[in-house]
Amino acid sequence: MEKIQGLLVGKNVIADFDGLAKELYDKSRYGEPIQHNKIQYALIEALYLMEREKLEVVEKRKPLTFEQFLKKAKSLEPNFWVRYCVNKDLRKRGYIVKTALKFGADFRVYDRGVKPGEEHAKWIAYPVHETEVTSWYEFAAKNRVAHSTRKRLLICIVDEEGDVTYYVVAWTKP
Repeated sequence: MEKIQGLLVGKNVIADFDGLAKELYDKSRYGEPIQHNKIQYALIEALYLMEREKLEVVEKRKPLTFEQFLKKAKSLEPNFWVRYCVNKDLRKRGYIVKTALKFGADFRVYDRGVKPGEEHAKWIAYPVHETEVTSWYEFAAKNRVAHSTRKRLLICIVDEEGDVTYYVVAWTKP
């Protein structure tokens, strides 16, 4: 089976933008094309593609196992495992998930069948572990961001087993 060959560079994995990489981007928007015919994957995307046996990640000329890559990703990104569980679950359900840093959220989530650039994301998502505590001020801030960007707020609660429960929060007028 063909695999994409990627190189771990900082907090991203870089690969040639051809073959399977181009096919996965065209179909499901994995990665972001960058200059010189390359594609860049976020650590979360790279781990998911590794799990699906679509990507091999190399560091210092040595292939990394899933466990080795996971350990590195956890050390590089706070809350990585919780975010990964949400990304994986949404992808399995047929949604396209992209980063949402400019919105002050973890992810933008596109409805099934919609690709970034064709339409806007429907939700902004905040993954949290079930034991995490959030203040009402933080919750209200997240809701304001969603409302001001014309998206729905998706709170994604990850339990100890990695299962995800979703709550959609929306403004309403009484």
